[in-house]
Amino acid sequence: MKNFMVAPSILSTDFAHLGKTLEIINRSEADWLHVDVMDGMFVPNISFGTPVLEAIEQHSMKPIELHLMIVEPERYLEVFSKYGIDQITVHAEACLHLHSVVQQIKSLGCKAGVALNPHTSLGSLEYVIKDLDTVCLMAVNPGFGGQGFIPETLEKIKELKQFIQRKDAKAFIEVDGGVNRNNVKEILNSGADAVVAGSSIFNSDDPLRAIQELKKPIEINVTKRNKLNNN
Repeated sequence: MKNFMVAPSILSTDFAHLGKTLEIINRSEADWLHVDVMDGMFVPNISFGTPVLEAIEQHSMKPIELHLMIVEPERYLEVFSKYGIDQITVHAEACLHLHSVVQQIKSLGCKAGVALNPHTSLGSLEYVIKDLDTVCLMAVNPGFGGQGFIPETLEKIKELKQFIQRKDAKAFIEVDGGVNRNNVKEILNSGADAVVAGSSIFNSDDPLRAIQELKKPIEINVTKRNKLNNN
């Protein structure tokens, strides 16, 4: 059984203690840091901009995935790429010329990801899938943390896996929204490679342990069951 790649989303952290959050993530088994930028137009929420990104770059030891939930993301790609960003993920719904935006991301030396909202079909990836490093399936309607996982996402993961294989593409499947230790195995078994998690990590008493449980759900559950059997 493979392990998940896990990307903690700082959207759910206490921003008064952002430095402490980054220290925790740096010490954790997380694979990269997921940073959501929202403009209040594409989604009904506003997060932050370049000053916070600059601070994150200075203190994060993990690769950074920038998830742009903004209209016309191509206007800001060059600016954002200067802050040590490893991957930029844009929404298919926000790009009039998606192929052009993906190529622009690549030209800036970043990996390219495309996110799909729950209602968006996989057909929007038809002509870009081979250029992508990641497809991010939203398992909630984007804009706010703490939402419940949309169950139909599991079938969409399976369909995307088949689509990627049929196209002989190499993109990872990332699932974002409502991920927790109770559904992570189902997400894994459906074919996902990575998950983004915020509330389930930062609302827990032990964020380091929460990340570990997401990365190794099978091992963690076996360990717990053995402890029960021994008592």
